[in-house]
Amino acid sequence: MRNTTEMASEPGVGSRKLFENDKVIVWDFVLPAGAETPVHTHDHSYMWFAVQGAPLQIYDEHGNDVGLFPVPTNGIFELKVQDGTIEVMSEIGKGVKVPAKHKAKNVGKEDYREILVEWK
Repeated sequence: MRNTTEMASEPGVGSRKLFENDKVIVWDFVLPAGAETPVHTHDHSYMWFAVQGAPLQIYDEHGNDVGLFPVPTNGIFELKVQDGTIEVMSEIGKGVKVPAKHKAKNVGKEDYREILVEWK
């Protein structure tokens, strides 16, 4: 994915890149209560660990609501990216599909935080 210095023109998938090598990119991602991400694209399959969960409202690139995704604290998610679609493969949310290009809004009362790992 893109590094955080490029986020103004092309957003990355996290708030801060923690690590990158030839196999993975590790991101720290924080989304305050009531805040939303810019529209961004997931190019790689990935997993995340929800350090602090919250309900996330997901919108496609045109702002159409594609569903509420409740993320519990300590939840672990695995997501497959293929042909412009993300499919949840983990037990939590299994089978949910959203566009790879989207934005998310934290509709909870607490800040949301996750550690996200992309596979190159």
